[in-house]
Amino acid sequence: MAELLAYVVSGLVTGSVFAVMASGLVLTHAATGVFNFAHGAIGFATAFLYFQLHTGAGLPAPVALAVAVGLFAPGLGYLLHRTMFDRLAGAGATAQTVAAIALTVALPAAALWTVHVLNGTFGLRLPSGDDQFTVPGIGPSPVVAWRPLDLFTLTSNQVVAFAAAALAAAGLWALLRRTPLGLRMRAAADRRDLAALRGTDPGRTSAAAWALGSALAGLAGVVVAPFLGLDATAFTVLLFSSATAAVCGRLRSIPIAFAAGLGLGVLQNLAVGYLPFTDRVRGLATAVPVLLLFAALLVMGAHRGRVAGAMAEDAPPPDHLAGLPPWRRALPWAASGTALAVWALAFAPHFWLGLVVQGLAYGLIFTSFVLITGIGGMVNLAMPAFVAAAALTTAIAYSSGVPLFAAILLGIAASVLLGLVAAVPSLRLGGLALALATLALALLADQILFQPDAVTNGNEGWPLPGIAGLTDRRAQVLVLLALLAGAALLLRNLERSATGRAVLAVRSAPEAALTSGVSQVRIKLLLFVLASGVAGLGGVLLAVFNGRVTADAFPAVTGFVWLAVAVIHGVRRVGPAVAAGLVFALAPEVLSHVSDSAHLLTALFGLGGLVLARRPDGLFSRPAGPRRKRTAARAGRTAPAAPAAPAPGGEEEPPAALRLAGVSAGYGDVPVLRGVDLDVPAGRITALLGPNGAGKSTLCGTAAGTVPATGGAVLLGGRDVTAAPAHLRARAGLFLAPEGRGVFPALTVEENLATWLRTPAEREEALDRLPLPARRRTTPAGRLSGGEQQLLALAPALVRPPAVLIADEPSLGLAPKAAEQVFAVFAELRAAGTALLVVEEKPKGILPIADTAAFMAAGGLVWIGPSAEVGEERLAEAYLGPGRGPGPDERARQAQEVGEAHENR
Repeated sequence: MAELLAYVVSGLVTGSVFAVMASGLVLTHAATGVFNFAHGAIGFATAFLYFQLHTGAGLPAPVALAVAVGLFAPGLGYLLHRTMFDRLAGAGATAQTVAAIALTVALPAAALWTVHVLNGTFGLRLPSGDDQFTVPGIGPSPVVAWRPLDLFTLTSNQVVAFAAAALAAAGLWALLRRTPLGLRMRAAADRRDLAALRGTDPGRTSAAAWALGSALAGLAGVVVAPFLGLDATAFTVLLFSSATAAVCGRLRSIPIAFAAGLGLGVLQNLAVGYLPFTDRVRGLATAVPVLLLFAALLVMGAHRGRVAGAMAEDAPPPDHLAGLPPWRRALPWAASGTALAVWALAFAPHFWLGLVVQGLAYGLIFTSFVLITGIGGMVNLAMPAFVAAAALTTAIAYSSGVPLFAAILLGIAASVLLGLVAAVPSLRLGGLALALATLALALLADQILFQPDAVTNGNEGWPLPGIAGLTDRRAQVLVLLALLAGAALLLRNLERSATGRAVLAVRSAPEAALTSGVSQVRIKLLLFVLASGVAGLGGVLLAVFNGRVTADAFPAVTGFVWLAVAVIHGVRRVGPAVAAGLVFALAPEVLSHVSDSAHLLTALFGLGGLVLARRPDGLFSRPAGPRRKRTAARAGRTAPAAPAAPAPGGEEEPPAALRLAGVSAGYGDVPVLRGVDLDVPAGRITALLGPNGAGKSTLCGTAAGTVPATGGAVLLGGRDVTAAPAHLRARAGLFLAPEGRGVFPALTVEENLATWLRTPAEREEALDRLPLPARRRTTPAGRLSGGEQQLLALAPALVRPPAVLIADEPSLGLAPKAAEQVFAVFAELRAAGTALLVVEEKPKGILPIADTAAFMAAGGLVWIGPSAEVGEERLAEAYLGPGRGPGPDERARQAQEVGEAHENR
């Protein structure tokens, strides 16, 4: 009993650290969409600063804690948001993931290098932190120990860790549930686009989430440092344990993630203490969190929407070199390769030749990222495991008497086999989940697969002989250049083949590819087989040319550096991958003349992720210039504009509350709106009609600020707001009820109202207007019926009428009675002086109450006029084309119905 209780208590202490870090991970991901792989690195940097302030500078623990956790950690999070992740918001999931991974290696190295510079430049005597395992906690010093009921030992550091976690949880709950900032953060986490339409600044919300999430990571880092020491790798492993709890909370629920973190700590202790085989399998005890992460990803992955069907969370970026002839694209790299070959044969010293050989071998390894990430759109962090498996298998087979060439083939086969194992999660997972799963596999290979003595051969590793005829460095350079040229040709042919088109189809539109008969399973397996084979070949050649390989030569965390260096240079072509390999091999020698610290290079490689904030496609990419946008805008301005509608009944037209003047817009290089001119007067209802694909929703988004205009101007109350973001337009009085219900499903009814109505009196008035019983006011909005959700979306506008209300398909999916209630709301808002633009595909419901009707087709307005003039014939021509309208009797009947409807109104 005492032993069990001891395991549970110590597990709760460890789990409390997991819980705090998991809460920060969920908070950051939910509010910004970025999974912060650098969460553990931020914890390490904060703990390292606390150690320097307390132990190095002698500051009291409370002061050091306040500076490290209260100032440094949130400041670091805010700085990362402003300098990197805010700029990467539209760059896609791959660039965001790689940038966070780069920080994982950069922050610890930068912290250690900074102390090295301070000691060397200013003569300080700060502790270096390398191999520092004795770190003071924030509790009493020396540590106090107790024996509750004489059953188990409890230390003051453990008590402080658990208490800090409890206080952090309580404070986080109070912030999110009881403050306006917390409401805005939760709204942004639920529906980021809708939060902006309700006046929430996504940038400020993201900045607050980064600052708060980093503060939680820093607190966890300081609390856990006495148990882990200042070991950056241990903090990285801590991240994966915390990621398991975050995944259990589906990266959205902080309470579930916190509880899962506590349970994970207890489960890990119980597994180590009571499962007998953990002692017999070396490394298994420390791999329990990784195994749980992998299992959680597989279980949760089936319920994550696009994850199982998509290879990446973002579409492939445009290839801005596609218009160049093949010789123009190949010429710079062919010339560079030729120059390198001439230099190697005629001028290169032996020492630099050896570095170039290593760089070209790494270039071959990095070419595998071109296959997986550049073409396939998948982030694979198991590449070091592929390389290590190939090199170790080759060495072990050769040492067992297998001929060298046969041993090399066996090594590549082992790499391909491991690649197939890594491909299994890709059949079920995608995007972030796949990146975490492949990283878990790499860690499992490190901690279990490469640990037996039969694999490690002690600390000496395995010797490998040179290949006959390739012992000279110059010959090795030529062979590697030839292999890289062959890989470039292979990739070029792959992209141009039917298989390459299938890969692009699966990445860009997985559902459409599936309906077209493209096998996603075959495509993903093919990419992993090719990538693991190329990586294995590069690893074998690197080991053979070096003459020896050890089991720890390619640790899992090396994959972070490899991926960062490869993606920063560019993973769309083999050329940038080769350049990345050469930089990776040559940079240490070059930087050794600048600094004798081994941490500078790692910091620079990691901080290179800042490059992605400006060039998400890599250093060697050529971003699209403004010519395309100007062309699209020019095309939009040349489209004919529809005439303005006269006021109904000959009345004087009120001023336009919303005006679109020659507006053009689209998505990427695809134009949708083409020179639209439209006035929406105050106190009038304008019905925007047209078939699917006409551009109605794009017009709504352009007016509200969610779709940027490429030409023309958007005026709100006479002010030009074309360049204003959505949240500023909302604060200026523009209210958009988007298609598909404009509510936050995870927020309660009252909280939904609070996103627009600031005072309790306004919210109470809105609740009185809703046909909901009092007990349902605390019900999440996602549980309401479609009609109730639509009324909830419009209720805030009734209490605080906006200057302009835009409703996109408000009656879609509603019962007739619910639709009538929605249209009655529109009539009431018109009486209050609001300008209404109502988009409807079905005109029967909106025309009787509308003042003006406007028809859209092919991105432009084709007719504007009083709604009373809209007959069946005009509707048929607008939706079906000229000559498809009804006969004279039907037209007369329809005109009479419209007239009666206007008289009744």
